[in-house]
Amino acid sequence: MEVDDEIIKPKDNNNNSKPLLVVVILVGAPGSGKSTFCDHVMRVSTRPWVRVCQDTIGNGKAGTKAQCLALASTSLKDKKNILIDRCNLNIEQRADFIKLKESHQVDVHALVLDLPAKLCISRSVKRTGHEGNLQGGRAAAVVNQMLKKKELPKLNEGFTRITICQNENDVQEALNAYGSLTSSDALPSGVFGGKKTDTKVQLGIMKFLKRVDAPSNATSDKTIPESSSVTPNKTVPESSNVTTNENQESQESGTHGLDGVPTLAFPSISTADFQFDIEKASEIIVETVEEFVNKIENGRLVLVDLSHGSKILSLVKSKAAMKNIDRTKFFTFVGDITNLRSGGGLHCNVIANAANWRLKPGGGGVNAAIFDAAGPDLETETKKQAGSLTPGKSITVPLPSTSPLFSKQGVTHVIHVLGPNMNPKRPNCLKDDYNIGCKVLREAYSSLFENFASIVRTQEKSSGYEVSNKKLKVFVEVNESKNMNKDWGTWAQALYKVAMHPEKHGNGVIEVLDDVVVLNDVYPKAQRHILVIARAEGLDRLADVNREHLPILRTMHTVGVKWAQTFLKENQSLVFRLGYHSSPSMRQLHLHVISQDFDSKHLRNKKHWNSFNSPFFRDSVDVIQEISENGKPTLNKDEKFMSMELRCNRCRSAHPNIPRLKLHITICKSPFPANLLLHSERLLQIAPSKDDNAC
Repeated sequence: MEVDDEIIKPKDNNNNSKPLLVVVILVGAPGSGKSTFCDHVMRVSTRPWVRVCQDTIGNGKAGTKAQCLALASTSLKDKKNILIDRCNLNIEQRADFIKLKESHQVDVHALVLDLPAKLCISRSVKRTGHEGNLQGGRAAAVVNQMLKKKELPKLNEGFTRITICQNENDVQEALNAYGSLTSSDALPSGVFGGKKTDTKVQLGIMKFLKRVDAPSNATSDKTIPESSSVTPNKTVPESSNVTTNENQESQESGTHGLDGVPTLAFPSISTADFQFDIEKASEIIVETVEEFVNKIENGRLVLVDLSHGSKILSLVKSKAAMKNIDRTKFFTFVGDITNLRSGGGLHCNVIANAANWRLKPGGGGVNAAIFDAAGPDLETETKKQAGSLTPGKSITVPLPSTSPLFSKQGVTHVIHVLGPNMNPKRPNCLKDDYNIGCKVLREAYSSLFENFASIVRTQEKSSGYEVSNKKLKVFVEVNESKNMNKDWGTWAQALYKVAMHPEKHGNGVIEVLDDVVVLNDVYPKAQRHILVIARAEGLDRLADVNREHLPILRTMHTVGVKWAQTFLKENQSLVFRLGYHSSPSMRQLHLHVISQDFDSKHLRNKKHWNSFNSPFFRDSVDVIQEISENGKPTLNKDEKFMSMELRCNRCRSAHPNIPRLKLHITICKSPFPANLLLHSERLLQIAPSKDDNAC
């Protein structure tokens, strides 16, 4: 790289002009050396610098982008230069920091650490004690995923200088340039470096990790403590121990936790308590997987074992490799099958249970663990399906959203499967008859995979509100009055998918922030109707909210108010209300910002109207106040609210049907009810004219 590190001295022309303060926005994947760069510059430079790091900004813990912006702004007022230590890999993530120059006289530089993916992965995997807890096995997948979305900065974003480093020599030159920068110096504007364009996402992570990890004779149960995978803007606090050798295989094509592919996690059937021969079992697993893996076009199969030195995982992995089974469709994983998402970063919507013939909890092992993790809902739903199970068979049990396995781990179905018993101390022992035993075990896996394939096909067919590829694949608020204890159907998962992956839904998303996504409701119930969706895992609905979620609720409210004010500038006749449905029909906490004209062809029935004009609709300001005072919001989810008579949202006059009500609303000039007017933020509007006449 040719870095122009010539320091420019201001001319002595008696105008006492001084170089501007500098905001350096570091751009780079985890492991690229951003924090090291900051520490070096701050140590050697005579300029006063402040490092702004989202991983530590919350009193040593992870914070928010808003906190980073606040610290940067305060430090600039104190005449200090800023180093923004975040990944900042796309335009959107850099934009707010570039805007600092609008309120402060500063130069904004980009320092791009565009180092090889192999080097970033190696550093991330081997480091310990990382501030953001991104280390160990999963770090490789996170780095790969982030590099796929990398956008190199350009001057037209608002930068005055961009320095691109593609190797260690480049980095050292940049360190020298910024480290020697005094308060009376300035660096020239322009783009420097970046002549090579071959930095790629690292494919084949497993091959690479075999070179950088422990020697090949190291035991497979060596673990590296780590935390859940981290995005550049959000740190997930859950932590666990995950083996680097067993689990990295699943990461070769990118992160296993973020792609939303239907996934079945299953344990080895009959090899524990039922004492089936492990060698024979591994052959049957691989043969059955090979038969089914291509039938499940949009799904994955994952063999899971809790033991770091698992013999069955080792045998299956080697046999699968010999048969060249696609490792993006089938792989092995070490972890607790009841805690895969929060504990290991593996998102599985279906898990298999090595059940007993009575389909009852208890007995130890996987069966006891799954029933315990799922809570009483699993036993209740299982009884609805069957009272017993025959060896070689399986049954699918949908989990209700109230089950902890659903709400915390994203598991929508449990498939109970029963294999052959070779243990003479257990019922129905086959007494070492492996002719029958192998046949039954093969039938058990075939039944398991067939049931999973059926779930995948059903989910694909049931996406009833999905729009064609030319339009945004989001779903509309349909019949929000449904009881919250129902299952989240496939279509009801759409807002969750938008919140987690807004980049895939760009046509309908109007704003993406660290904590929220804003999009237009596809079937709006008024002239203006948008949704502000929380991007936090585990916040499916208002019932999930408590005091610890107050910051995200306040952010949602602030963003909602901002958009309402934007719409009011376009049309001053509108009036807005912000609130939540007590019992939503769609997963992922979302705030409605809706104009009170209700002038929409999509508002067709009494339930539509009453979901926004009865106690079922909870005003955002009231929700925040209730949680602040009581720790929980009040939920008015009784069906009676949906059957209330149709009344004008202003004068409260009754009307026999929706057409008559809509006609009345267009002419009604009455003030809104007193309960809405008591708080200035329950209704957002331009101050009404004193000349307005009541109807």
